[in-house]
Amino acid sequence: MIDIIFSVIVLVFSIIIHEVAHGAMAERLGDRTARDMGRITLNPIKHIDLFGSIIVPLLLVISHSSMLIGWAKPVPINPYALRDRKYGEAKVAMAGPLANISVALIFTLVLRFLPLGSSLFSQNLGAIFLEVVWINLLLAFFNLVPIPPLDGSHILFAFLPKSAENAIAFLNQFGIFFLIMFIYFVFPYFGSYLMEIFQFLVGTKIV
Repeated sequence: MIDIIFSVIVLVFSIIIHEVAHGAMAERLGDRTARDMGRITLNPIKHIDLFGSIIVPLLLVISHSSMLIGWAKPVPINPYALRDRKYGEAKVAMAGPLANISVALIFTLVLRFLPLGSSLFSQNLGAIFLEVVWINLLLAFFNLVPIPPLDGSHILFAFLPKSAENAIAFLNQFGIFFLIMFIYFVFPYFGSYLMEIFQFLVGTKIV
């Protein structure tokens, strides 16, 4: 039960960091919508989605799923307020995964270079740090998949020509179905490659 609680806590705050990064990048590009609505904050109450941030992660952990994903309430963005009309949405979308990758790399460096000792407390702390690295890698690379409504789709769409408008509309309309198929049929293989990246970074296996 303690492991489940820590896993969900790590996931929730990793998701919050992800969403705050979106809002901060939007503000930097001229859109203050997230700031004005009080969403550029680490206060979980402002971000938690009961179903996506609590119920889904708990069900995945309890069922011993090999993946742990979830979501928060999306940070509101007004694309028309962005100074960069062409690539602004792509930059905002990229900010979330980059924030998670940054967190993963910071905790990787801690695991690699900070001697944690051999006490029970140190071992438990190391396990938590491993969980932080794994969950943030998972969130980052999962969100980079170019399927709506994930961040990767906004990045992809920014580089598609005008002639692709119909394809973009189709993907936006039916993206959730493609995403479900991806999670069930492709993600297990995707997760195995991500585990190799994880092992390369931390030099151990997640437990």
